[in-house]
Formats: sequence, C-alpha cells, structure tokens
Amino acid sequence: MFTAEELERYARHIVLREVGGPGQQRLKAAKVLVIGAGGLGAPLLLYLAAAGVGTIGIVDDDAVALSNLQRQVIHRSEDVGILKTESAANAIRRLNPHVEVVSHVARLTPDNAPDLLGPYDIVADGSDNFATRYAVSDACFHAAKPLVTAAVGTFDATLTTLRPHESGPDGRPNPTYRCLFPDAPPPGTVPSCQEAGILGALTGIVGSMMALEVIREITGFGEGLVGRLLMIDTRAMRFETVRYRWDPDNPLNGTRR
Repeated sequence: MFTAEELERYARHIVLREVGGPGQQRLKAAKVLVIGAGGLGAPLLLYLAAAGVGTIGIVDDDAVALSNLQRQVIHRSEDVGILKTESAANAIRRLNPHVEVVSHVARLTPDNAPDLLGPYDIVADGSDNFATRYAVSDACFHAAKPLVTAAVGTFDATLTTLRPHESGPDGRPNPTYRCLFPDAPPPGTVPSCQEAGILGALTGIVGSMMALEVIREITGFGEGLVGRLLMIDTRAMRFETVRYRWDPDNPLNGTRR
C-alpha cells in the first residue's frame, strides 16, 4: 500500500492510464541493478529513484573525480574523492527516501556477476568498456534477467533491450548481445572518453532513455527495444532505429553452440 505522501509523490504516474496504480505498485516492488554510477548511470539512477523503483542496486568501484562532474550529474563538487556508490546513494536518499539503495563496491566480472545479479529483477548496464558489457549480457542470459544496455561515443550513442532467454512472436529466440556485436573491437581501436572526449548532455539524454526503457519493462506499456537498436547522432540530432535478429551462430542461445 502507498502512504499519503507516496500517493502525492507519484500522482503524475498514477493518473497515466498506461501506468496507473498497478504500474506504480510494480515499480515499488521492483529491484533494479545498475552497472556504473557514471555518465549514463547518473541520470538513470536519479530517474529510477524519482519513479519510485523500490530497490536499486549500484555496482561501481570508482571514486568521484572532478572531471566526472561535467556529465555525472548525480555527484556534487563536495563528493570528489568519495566512492561513487556512496555519493550516488546519498543523492538517491535525498531525492526519494522510499527507495532502498544497495551499494556493491566492485567491478563486475564473469566470476562475480551471478552473485551480483541474483537478487534483482532487471539489469541496466551503463558501463564504459566492452569487457563489462559482454560479462553483464552473458550473465543476464544465464540468469534469465532482462537487460537494458547503452553505450556512448563522443557525439553518438546506442540503446537496446535484451531478453534472449525468451522467444519472440515468431517462435525464434530473441537476439543476444552477441548477435548484435559478435566480437569486441581490437584493443586500442575505440578511444576512451579521456582520450576522445564526450558531450556531457549526451549522457543525460541516453541515461534518461535507459530509465524510460527500464520503467517500460517493469510496467509493460508501449513497445520496448527488444530486437531493435536505437542509434543517436547528436551532430545531426538524428534518431534512427534498426531491427536486428537472433543469430543461430551466437554462443549463448544459438543452434551451433
């Protein structure tokens, strides 16, 4: 049941026909694990907390640096030097005291991923490296957890949702991350944001869209991004969506494993 304060806090959701009281209850009962409290994780965490997601887990092993503040809006100047999980948890509690925050001071790896994912219903990956993205997506497949994943470049970004443990309307398995990106690019071919730079507001756009997609997955309204890749080009302010399919050669749910 919602308290009177919660009813007022979530009133704009509750009056939405596509969300309503039942959808808000599902948000309150949901447990979401967010990988990374950086550029994408910052707006993602804030909007999940504002939406009333009941339990939010944060996986990050880094501390806040001054150079983060150009885009990682969940952190403040006075947070420089403290763990990002601590800074983000403090911000969430200030925003919405009804949210339970669980901090995981760690870098997700194939070894610890099953334990980290275990208690959660859905995962959102805002990490900044391919090794983590593959580890998260593989672990979500094996744990049968939906995954919202995004990546940003200097002025561009991609976003999709993965449910490869389920089948589509045609009876074929939903695609995996490895259907979309079979192999990581060779080391050194994709420059880091420290090397190439990144437009701070872009991470705000994409992190907010990740939150929207997580909320959609929880409440069930509209059409999600399973089997669709949203591509954003902020130089031209162009948004395009392309469909991608299950690859029978992929090593997770393919026929030639």
